[in-house]
Amino acid sequence: MAQPDASSSGYISGKLLVATPAMTDPRFKHTVIYMCLHDDKGALGLVLNKALASPTPAELFQQLDIDPPTDGDLRFTVWGGPVEPERGFVLHSLDYKRDDTAAVGGDKLGLTASLEILRDMARGAGPTKAILALGHSGWAAGQLDRELQESGWFVVPADEALIFDEDYDGKWNRSLAKLGGKLGQLGNDPGTFSSTYGRA
Repeated sequence: MAQPDASSSGYISGKLLVATPAMTDPRFKHTVIYMCLHDDKGALGLVLNKALASPTPAELFQQLDIDPPTDGDLRFTVWGGPVEPERGFVLHSLDYKRDDTAAVGGDKLGLTASLEILRDMARGAGPTKAILALGHSGWAAGQLDRELQESGWFVVPADEALIFDEDYDGKWNRSLAKLGGKLGQLGNDPGTFSSTYGRA
């Protein structure tokens, strides 16, 4: 079955990759991933809805000997994926940009992985919207394309309200709701998946 909202090129940069109820990899069960990059060389994304108990942003700033921001807006660090789990990434609005900031998702958001963005955030000069992730999710050339064909994922439009909202537990259901119809009800009634797709 064709993926909802997949682009005509087949690439899904700037969209949300949403695990179906049939996802067999326990690491990605009920995940929502923002696709920073997807092309013929591979894909990179950040899981948006798996908040880490530790380190919190404040703990991470302290570990890096940076005074944490005082506004308290950034309360959680998320698990971005299994690749480079010790490396930090900040997905953020493009009102902040450095020379080392990559414009991602069709130039809709920025991705910065340097300590300087944390220092700027600490002094109130960072982006207005940000999510701090440890690790990322990566796919080799053609790997994600095959997974999409196997119906392990849905593809839905991204919006900043969902990306940066700290209601992590609700992001998967909210993402599924974007599909509409029976598919939009899967989060509330996973049993409908087998009748919709013929898979358990």
